Amino acid sequence: MLRRGLAALAMALPLAATAQTDAWPNRTIRLVAPFPPGGTVDLLARVFAPPLSQALGQPVIVENRAGASGSVGTGFAAKAAPDGYTFVVVFDTHAVNPSLIPNMPFDTKADLAPVMLVATGSMVITGHSTAQPHKTFADLLAAAKAKPGLPQYGTIGSGSLAHLAITQMGAQAGFTGTHVPYKGGGPLAQDAYAGHVPIAIGSIALLAPHIRSGALVPLAVTTAARDPVLPNVPTVAESGVPGFEATAWWGVLAPAKTPPAIVARMNAELARILRDPQIAERLSGQGMNIVASSPDAFAKFIDEQSVKWARVVREHGIRAGD
Repeated sequence: MLRRGLAALAMALPLAATAQTDAWPNRTIRLVAPFPPGGTVDLLARVFAPPLSQALGQPVIVENRAGASGSVGTGFAAKAAPDGYTFVVVFDTHAVNPSLIPNMPFDTKADLAPVMLVATGSMVITGHSTAQPHKTFADLLAAAKAKPGLPQYGTIGSGSLAHLAITQMGAQAGFTGTHVPYKGGGPLAQDAYAGHVPIAIGSIALLAPHIRSGALVPLAVTTAARDPVLPNVPTVAESGVPGFEATAWWGVLAPAKTPPAIVARMNAELARILRDPQIAERLSGQGMNIVASSPDAFAKFIDEQSVKWARVVREHGIRAGD
């Protein structure tokens, strides 16, 4: 009798899980943006929310939970129920945080399931059009080598990819700058626009509007090749730091153990949204080169980025708060 009961239970559990997946979604879905409003992560989440809601037939809300280079909001998502009602939009800091932030309350590999690498892009080094004198990256580099502590540069935060990139760049080129960390892309962009920080490094998506307005002068991009959004702006490697490369990226994760069928459905819906010509044009115009990867490809990409930037953190002794 007991054996028959256990057998019946074993058969019922997969059926229950299938039924739960088939019913998904039947209530509000939450997209966590682990950075403040105004940055590129927030922008991407808000681009996704309306078409996702329309496709899935349920409200999709964006919830900003900023702090600790994105680890506060990402940790919240990692601890959420793996039922398909919480997803998190992440940025390249996701691959940096594990090697930089001690005692993180979640494991980026064990507690999160990759859904999609949405896009990659360049970071751009900009100077304020009137608050600093340099019109080319070569000029900035020469000044930085001549005077320790220059340039004074702003990033979206301590331990951000931009912070690590400038540190690595300085080591290769022979200069030491003064880091001015902000609490997210929105505050950085505002101060860069106003000239409160003379040099800013961030994604093209973040800084392009102020480049177009003429407030910021683009000096160099950090990718190996020039960016199609700023085709006349040289790369850092072209401008005196051979071999240098740092790529910004954006992706979507779910809590670990989210049913694979739900992850696959979300991946498919995001891919469909990214094929929409208007959305693709909007994101491309912001410097996001659409990838729309599979979950497995995204997992491999995160591993590669984590290894690369962990080495930079280790070699230069970078700590959270630097």
